[in-house]
Amino acid sequence: MRVMVMVKATTDSEAGVMPSTELLEAMGKYNEELVNAGIMLTGEGLKPSSKGKRVAFDGPGRRVIDGPFAETRELVAGYWIWEVKDMDEAVEWAKRCPNPMPGPSEIEIRPVYTMEDFAESLTPEVRDLHERTEERLAGREAGKS
Repeated sequence: MRVMVMVKATTDSEAGVMPSTELLEAMGKYNEELVNAGIMLTGEGLKPSSKGKRVAFDGPGRRVIDGPFAETRELVAGYWIWEVKDMDEAVEWAKRCPNPMPGPSEIEIRPVYTMEDFAESLTPEVRDLHERTEERLAGREAGKS
């Protein structure tokens, strides 16, 4: 089961406050544990929403919205993609994480859809299209190693 694990933003992360050396070291060790256990596929920290943009869709219309975005508690400051056996394993790994922010913080875990989840809408042509894309992505990742 693949999950996205999101570190929720805080007032400090949205203000661009950088993590301490101690936190960087603790998170580095934690990430190393995740990799060694075969759990972590990728992960990154995100810059504050003031550096970002949103694209709003309404039918054929598109509108660009500049950050910062309201509701800090709803924003994401970083993420991992993990491969776990089930949600319980993901929760256990998340509980082992060093507090990712100074002060109170939250981590949200969400399952990632698989092609099987779309079985009712998946024609052979659409499945082939997605499989070709996944193969190209895998090839691109293999070239980075």
